[in-house]
Amino acid sequence: MKVGEAAALMGAQAKATSAELFDKQITDYSIDSRSVGAGELFFALSQPDYVRAGFNGEFVDGHTFIADAFAKGAIAAVARADRVSGDAELEALSDRLLLVEDAIAALQLLAHRVYTAWGKPVVAITGSAGKTTAKELTAHVLQSAGHRVLKSERNYNNGLGLPLSVLRMVSGDLAPEQFDLAVLEMGMSSPTHEIQRLCRITPPDVAVELMVAPVHLEYLGSIENIAAAKAELIEGLKPEGIAVLNADDALVMQMREKHSGRALTFGIDNVADVSARDIDTGTLGQISFRLRTPLGEAQASLAMSGRHNLSNALAAAAVGTAFDLPTEEIAAALKTAQSPKMRGQIFDFAAGFTVIDDSYNSNPRSLLNMVRTMAEARQGRKRLIVIAGEMLELGPDEVSLHRAAGREIAGNGVNMVWGVRGLGKEIAAGASEAGVATTRFFKSSDDAAAEVVREVKEGDLILIKGSRGVATEKVVNALRARFPLAGEK
Repeated sequence: MKVGEAAALMGAQAKATSAELFDKQITDYSIDSRSVGAGELFFALSQPDYVRAGFNGEFVDGHTFIADAFAKGAIAAVARADRVSGDAELEALSDRLLLVEDAIAALQLLAHRVYTAWGKPVVAITGSAGKTTAKELTAHVLQSAGHRVLKSERNYNNGLGLPLSVLRMVSGDLAPEQFDLAVLEMGMSSPTHEIQRLCRITPPDVAVELMVAPVHLEYLGSIENIAAAKAELIEGLKPEGIAVLNADDALVMQMREKHSGRALTFGIDNVADVSARDIDTGTLGQISFRLRTPLGEAQASLAMSGRHNLSNALAAAAVGTAFDLPTEEIAAALKTAQSPKMRGQIFDFAAGFTVIDDSYNSNPRSLLNMVRTMAEARQGRKRLIVIAGEMLELGPDEVSLHRAAGREIAGNGVNMVWGVRGLGKEIAAGASEAGVATTRFFKSSDDAAAEVVREVKEGDLILIKGSRGVATEKVVNALRARFPLAGEK
């Protein structure tokens, strides 16, 4: 896409002398001056934009970094007209500025208009946990069937990440006609109708609801409010679209009434359109099962651990079914799928211990799901160790939720529990109350990382998990830096 085309789609204003600039090709789109590259269009975001877009918190003013972005090769910048007016430094750069009322709104409008011109199916996925894994599995299933899939980068699922993912279609040498469909995460963390806003950018043709769990309670207050926020995805579904619902989650199933069109259900414990039977989760990093869809049955396997990941796979299979893929094709695709980074990755070390790296994020349900997964796959391990970082945004009941999690961890035969940072102390305390003989608390992931390399022993199975802000991946990195993996020289 050329600068002039992007400006027109956003309704941006520029100097009359910008003809040469308008003819230049945009290589990519950026909101971070630290990582901007040559030929990119930089969006200078500021606090009024964030507030209007429903984001929580205080943010730096991106206009102060426009010169830095240009120094790193940005081709142009999108800026607020009222912020530039009267600012001598910014006005001196105005021959490379695209002026708008709101830079976030401009980013979203550009993405929406690119999507509208493209006009092909969108699969949108939400849930309190599992979004990224389900997105990767869904994209893999559809790609394996020959579809050219645009998917969300990493966990880009908010009002900035989703439009940036859509704009990949018009980045560099890419073009919208190179993609047949999109698989996009849609997340939320506040009561500001975030998913509703995302659905306006890319209205979904298939809407996947994975689960509702107590996350972001600091902002949403109750599980019912979380469910209502997640239900905005079904409310935003096109009338002729398909709702894909988790039959094992009662709050998800209540969303069925919000869509008058077709629905497909998936589940393990309850009757569902897409289900699994003859399930074997006894081998760490491997699930085998018989996949059943309305189009038939097939033997399947998944190189992941835990029933929660099996549920994610069934969600992906339901989307495949929505696109009329034969069950055998879906099963074959699942066999070749891999865990996303830091989401249940298994590392077997030459010293005879194993680590489950689920350090990307955490909430009470996802933590306990992984603990149960570890317990199911104990297979003669000498010690089960849980290194659990505090779980953020749990609201006024955060202390009791952390302590309850520790008690439930103890009920799965865990031998050692380490809590990391802040309320990680409550996880360790709850585990100690419930009978875990060895518990410890570390003020930071750095402290836990320094100790784990001295504590680990042959025969250990270690789960490492925590909210993103706790950075428990530092513990994993310390082990990988100190000990070779099995098979490494």
